[in-house]
Amino acid sequence: MAISRNGVGTRREAGIILHPTSLPGDGLLGELGDEALRFVDFLAEAGQHLWQVLPLGPVHEDLSPYQSLSAFAGNPELIGRQWLLETLPQRGVETAQLPRHELIQRHYQQYHQVGNTEAFDAFCHKESYWLDDYACFRVLKDSFEQRPWNEWPVELRDRHGNALKALESEAEEALGYYRYQQFLFYQQWSRIRQYANSKGIRIFGDMPIFVSYDSADVWANRDAFLLDESGAPTVIAGVPPDYFSETGQRWGNPHYDWEWMESDDFRWWHLRVAQQLELFDLFRVDHFRGFEACWEIPVHEKTAINGRWVKASGDALFSSLREAFGELPIVAEDLGVITPEVTALRRKYHLPGMLILQFAFDSGPDNPYLPHNHTEDSVVYTGTHDNDTTLGWYHSLPPDQQHRVHEYLGFPQEPMPWALIESAYASVARQAMVPMQDVLGLGGEHRMNTPGTTEGNWRWRFQWTDLPKESIHKLRDFTERYGR
Repeated sequence: MAISRNGVGTRREAGIILHPTSLPGDGLLGELGDEALRFVDFLAEAGQHLWQVLPLGPVHEDLSPYQSLSAFAGNPELIGRQWLLETLPQRGVETAQLPRHELIQRHYQQYHQVGNTEAFDAFCHKESYWLDDYACFRVLKDSFEQRPWNEWPVELRDRHGNALKALESEAEEALGYYRYQQFLFYQQWSRIRQYANSKGIRIFGDMPIFVSYDSADVWANRDAFLLDESGAPTVIAGVPPDYFSETGQRWGNPHYDWEWMESDDFRWWHLRVAQQLELFDLFRVDHFRGFEACWEIPVHEKTAINGRWVKASGDALFSSLREAFGELPIVAEDLGVITPEVTALRRKYHLPGMLILQFAFDSGPDNPYLPHNHTEDSVVYTGTHDNDTTLGWYHSLPPDQQHRVHEYLGFPQEPMPWALIESAYASVARQAMVPMQDVLGLGGEHRMNTPGTTEGNWRWRFQWTDLPKESIHKLRDFTERYGR
């Protein structure tokens, strides 16, 4: 199958959602390596054509991929240890026992000793527009015990030229180490993407609309954000009360200064989208609604209730991006409070929206998530990383609502979650996506994230022994039956 590189594509497809941290392996979390290639083989055997992942950036202590230290960097904790060992010029028995950061350090030192640094030097030159700031940011966070950048000494907080020059000369080795981490990450990710594409599988990425306040992006691009003279945010992002939270969600991300960004012809966004296109074949933009209007919360508010909608420059941004990149391979996450203006913006740029089957059965026949209301320009999900597993969701329903679900689905012989999975594959939506937890038939204790909470999320993993033998056959059967 040829891989489409222009827009999301019009071919009916199906795939699985699984972040690399959920792959099997020996460490605390999954990583890139042979298990990722095995997962690609599983997708191919099951007749799937999409592998959706969450954002790949380096994370804070809460492990959320949506609050990254950089919008451009890869998470070094995903770097595969086995692949590192295989490419280490000199290694002994004790090398395999080294912690990942020491193994990367050993790799970096030996790489330079060998003297063949042409590929690394080329990477550093090509990615310098974000890599240099990121390396400085990480070295400085190490120097100041991981405190956020607005608590650093003023000359470093405000990026005085002499202070940064001094850092470059005094911390050359440390800066090189952080650059080398990214070199390894990009090498390994490229290997996985190429392997997936060779099997007819497209990698489906995820780009958060906002970036973390404590990130290299905000530290290095203060003009692009609504900050005061000390660098502190004046307003923060979130969403009003919704399905997930009665008090809304107070994310804490700084808002963009859209007027300044437009005056700069959205250069930062152009660089960011270009990088996403290097990583993925298509990608979801989280919280697309924020490109039409953002929920702006005063920084002193403890919840998201007392915010307001403020217009954003999404139309001008996407017009500029389309002129630069052509049809955009973007899926718009358009869940929540969606206005006609948001839908018009999405459709103007031919971006598919999202449909969640778990949201379909709590109202009447006009519910847009019910399959009879689906449209082709959509991606249908049983649930996402923010939802309960389908089995957990189903068991949480009262008996009368469970009956309503079965009644709508025609009292299928398939038990949950397979009845809902089949409904997704049967939908007219062009793409159908299913979390790996649903393929494994797992309950709510295996959900990936509970919005509005900070404990115990992003840690779920599976083992191949969890996979029922019939799952591969069912997925392939649904794919063939419904033309995916």
